[in-house]
Parts: sequence; C-alpha cells; structure tokens
Amino acid sequence: MIGLERRFGTLVAVDHVSLTVASGSVFGLLGPNGAGKSTIIKMLTTLLPPTSGSARVAGFDVRRQTYEVRRRIGYVPQMPSADGDLTGRENLLIFAELYGIKGAARRSAIDEALELMDLGDAADTLVKHYSGGMVRRLEVAESMLHRPPVLFLDEPTIGLDPAARRAVWKHLDLIRKRFKMTMFATTHYTEEADEYCDSVAFMHEGSIAEIGPPAQLRAAAGEGATLDDVFMQLVGTSIERGEFADVRRARRAARSYN
Repeated sequence: MIGLERRFGTLVAVDHVSLTVASGSVFGLLGPNGAGKSTIIKMLTTLLPPTSGSARVAGFDVRRQTYEVRRRIGYVPQMPSADGDLTGRENLLIFAELYGIKGAARRSAIDEALELMDLGDAADTLVKHYSGGMVRRLEVAESMLHRPPVLFLDEPTIGLDPAARRAVWKHLDLIRKRFKMTMFATTHYTEEADEYCDSVAFMHEGSIAEIGPPAQLRAAAGEGATLDDVFMQLVGTSIERGEFADVRRARRAARSYN
C-alpha cells in the first residue's frame, strides 16, 4: 500500500500509510483502540473504500479490482461469526457454496479443512456447543476453503485462554506452510506477534510508528526489551491499556456458543 488514507469527515482514521508485506510471510499490526488497525483491514478486504492512496492485494487493486481481490482473500473477523445453530460441517457447506466449490471438490475441501483445524470429531456437532477456541478454528477453516493466497485475521485470538490461543496459532502456522499463504493479522497480544510474525508494525493515531522484524525492534529498544516495551517507548503507554472492554465483549460472545 502507498499513501493509504481513510477519513470519516474531519477524523483521519488512517493517515497516508505505506507498507509492503512479503509473500508467504506473517505480518502483524499492533496498536491501541482507535489506532486504525481494523480500518486498514477493511480497506484491504474491499469492505471500505480508501479516501486516497492505493493498495494492491495478491496483485490486484483494492479500488478498481474488488472482485479479483475478494476471490483471492480469506477473512476472519474479530467477533465470532459462525452460526451456532448449525453444525461445523453445515457452516462449512455454506461457505463452500459462497465460494462456488461444487461436488467432489467441495467434499474434499471441507474434509481437509476439518482435519487441518482438528475439528473432524466435532464436525457434526452444533457450533453452540463448541469452545471459543473451536469456534475460532472453524472460522479459520471457513476462510481458507478456497485456498486463498492471502488471509486476513482481525484479532484472531481475542478473549481466548492461553492454551486456546496457542492452538489457533499452531493451526494457522500449519495451513500457512502447507498452502504458502500470506497472513495479515491484527492483535493486542505482543507475545503472539513476537513468536509468530515475521514482521510487525505499530500503529498510533492512524500512522505507522515503527515497523520491522520483532527481534530487530526489541534489540533497538534495549537489552531484555519486549514488544510491549517497544510500544511504550513509541507512544508512551502500554499496548494493553484500554483493551479490557474489547476482551470482555469477545469473551461474552465466545461464551454464547457454550
């Protein structure tokens, strides 16, 4: 993306952001509420038009080639979106239909997605009986049925316990390596970004405050520094401040499936 900007009236939500994500890598976007993270994802997934600037996803322009972009991306939204009154398999059947996957190819894609996300034994169980981590893995399965080259993940593990978070990332890493996907994720968990992302960017007030490999950013911040320390140095506050309400809402939504 080059000079990407999004305004809402006089409010500048994204302020001329430029960055490049390497093919096949995992890119993490971090920052507090209101920094512009979700707005960037909405523009890159063609859900929101940029006010100015340009961006290409999988080689296609997000303004002029929205259909081509949508065919080549998967998207896992922040809040749980699977239908709790359907089984896991039925949810996947709906997405297969939306993606135009038919016949034997559809059965094969669904079976493989269930296996990759370790949901085979729960495939015919109603999703409202899934744990929060299982719901998230199902949503990842839905997003990658059509084997998109780019996968967008908006807070993929928010509200999950540490074990469930690790399980989600373990399966994300598995599909990235198998299908050579590029992943673009927002997160408030700096330890996740440090462990799983090849490169991260910190956003503050609509702009990129710093960008680079996690180890490089930590080293520049001083001996023993964490990514949270990096953020505190950049904007003068902890990345976790103000996120409690978001986590609480996500946990309530996840519990609604239990």
